[in-house]
Amino acid sequence: MATTFSPVSHIRSICYASDSPRTRLSFPGSGNVGSWSASANYVKLRVAARGFSVKQLVVKQPWKKRMGVFRCATIEEIEAEKSMIEKDVKERMEKTIENVRSSFNSIRTGRANPAILDKVEVDYYGTPVILKSIAQISTPDAGSLLVQPYDKSSLKAIEKAIVSSNLGLTPNNDGEVIRLTLPQLTSERRKELSKIVAKQAEEGKVAIRNIRRDAIKAYEKLEKEKKLSEDNVKDLSSDLQKVTDEYMKKIDSIYKQKEKELLTV
Repeated sequence: MATTFSPVSHIRSICYASDSPRTRLSFPGSGNVGSWSASANYVKLRVAARGFSVKQLVVKQPWKKRMGVFRCATIEEIEAEKSMIEKDVKERMEKTIENVRSSFNSIRTGRANPAILDKVEVDYYGTPVILKSIAQISTPDAGSLLVQPYDKSSLKAIEKAIVSSNLGLTPNNDGEVIRLTLPQLTSERRKELSKIVAKQAEEGKVAIRNIRRDAIKAYEKLEKEKKLSEDNVKDLSSDLQKVTDEYMKKIDSIYKQKEKELLTV
């Protein structure tokens, strides 16, 4: 079961605003402002001028409407970004496992397996298509494959594609179906194929580590934007490592299974 990432425990948001323009007030003469109060659009002042009684003035504010811009990262937005990273990690790692398994299936072992033809492409009326999409592939016995096309006119194109696939198979086209007899693998050939499988497994692990690296960079970016704290990133990185280890074990498991098939006579 995939490990669940830890929730964000501390959130810091960035808020910014532009400075408001200051209001300047001036009066003729040498009056002194005794007191003032402000409403949304007007300023009320009590002014005492020399030789004059106290007067109350109402001055319309010359202020322009405040245009300050406020933008705060909400918890929902931060959680959405974090969830998107987690989803991307798991989807890409799952895709990597599928690619490794597909590569393994294309390498034949001592037993007939339709999957060894999964990557064979046929030039079907000028368009490259996967063989299994235009033909039914079965295993009548442990040492042979039977390819029955849905369109018999494609037999020659299928035969050509199999020969060009470098699978070491010789197709037998009887005008109705194509039969493939799988020769027994020599001990030397089994060891060669085992090395190829080991290389493919290592390439899969490198891909998993690269996905982890990309996710860490994404978390660090959120930290720089003050959306995640340093502790958040450490917790998420720890959970990410557990997920990475889980997928590494999956690659090891399918690799050992494939190696066993190759070395079993």
